[in-house]
Amino acid sequence: MRFLSALLALLPLAYASNANVQVNGNVCTVVPLGGGQDDGPNVLSAFSQCGDGGTIVLDSYYVVGTVLVTTGLKDVNIELSGTVQYTPDIAYWSPNSLYMAYQNATTYWFLSGDNLHLYGGGTLDANGQVWWDYPNKTTGTAGGSSTTFARPVPLTVGNASNVVIEDLTEISSPFWNNFVYQSTNVTYRNINISSVSYSSNPAANSDGWDIYRSSYITIENSTINNDDDCVSFKPNTTNVIISNLHCNGSHGISVGSLGQYAGETDIVANIYVNNVYMANAENGARIKVFGGSPYANSTAGGGTGYVQNVTYQNFQVVNVDNPITVDQCYDTDAAACAEYPSQLNISDVHFIDIYGTSSGEDGTVVVDIECSSECQDITATGINLTSPNGTATYVCQNVASESQLDFNCTAPSSSSSA
Repeated sequence: MRFLSALLALLPLAYASNANVQVNGNVCTVVPLGGGQDDGPNVLSAFSQCGDGGTIVLDSYYVVGTVLVTTGLKDVNIELSGTVQYTPDIAYWSPNSLYMAYQNATTYWFLSGDNLHLYGGGTLDANGQVWWDYPNKTTGTAGGSSTTFARPVPLTVGNASNVVIEDLTEISSPFWNNFVYQSTNVTYRNINISSVSYSSNPAANSDGWDIYRSSYITIENSTINNDDDCVSFKPNTTNVIISNLHCNGSHGISVGSLGQYAGETDIVANIYVNNVYMANAENGARIKVFGGSPYANSTAGGGTGYVQNVTYQNFQVVNVDNPITVDQCYDTDAAACAEYPSQLNISDVHFIDIYGTSSGEDGTVVVDIECSSECQDITATGINLTSPNGTATYVCQNVASESQLDFNCTAPSSSSSA
């Protein structure tokens, strides 16, 4: 309801041409107000005037203190060669950023329509440090956002099709950097992401990309420095290609988390990840699924569905705690997961040419594949991983296809609980 009411409130507004939106044919150039004044209304005016077959030019420094809902766009070029900096006004953004329900995600900018091209070498600056340092933070399940402290995503491609976003820098996101929401045929390339805290407070939940209810997504030729997933495939993500990424400080290229909501069916299928460099990270190639739950309204496990046809190939890890990990009891107490195993099936997952070094954080373990209900058709070939603590060990549990792994499995010493 919050999403719909915000959208309806903004749609009827009509924006007249003014000195701060220069219109030349079907090109709208936004001229900044300066002096820290809010350029958001003029940005919205430009989209209103040139949002059908036109070009919006953002070639200067803009302060944005108004949520940007740019919907119904068609055949639009967005030349962002300047900088868009969102104001550090938590009191405004937390209740007013656009709400999208899943894991309480909200956004500064909701970009929607068909045949859109965002380019230009510019920057989105989301002022994340003030959010990371905020003294009264609240979080949702698994550390996500909450309705009382809603941390916006700098750019959401939502209810959109045929979108290309390229040559963009994103810095200091309070939450995920990019959210692909209920969209199809979206390509990101040459994106440079940096969400790095300069205090003792981490850049929490600073995923590079989260993909939800979307298909035919490509992410390529990009660099991500952050403190959470480099890319995360959320529920009902299908037909995705990830290639040529350099990730640092990450939590991995992650399927999931899935199965969080009881009664919901989550699907991730047809994912191909190729040529990734993962350094100084918690995880490398990762699948994370909540355990089961006895509670019909659980928001911490119990969902159904499947993970199917996922391939990680040509994946280099350097100083990574868990180079390969499959966790079917993610964020679930071990005893509870034993009693209520995951209801979300994992099958047809392939690890090919995964190489490099672990950090030694988990002793000599370099592979940890633990299923609470049996995983099917998990294969591994060309695995060449080492640990600084001695001969590498490989932990497996409830894997039906151990004979298709090119290493010898050992049983876990105890079940994972997070």
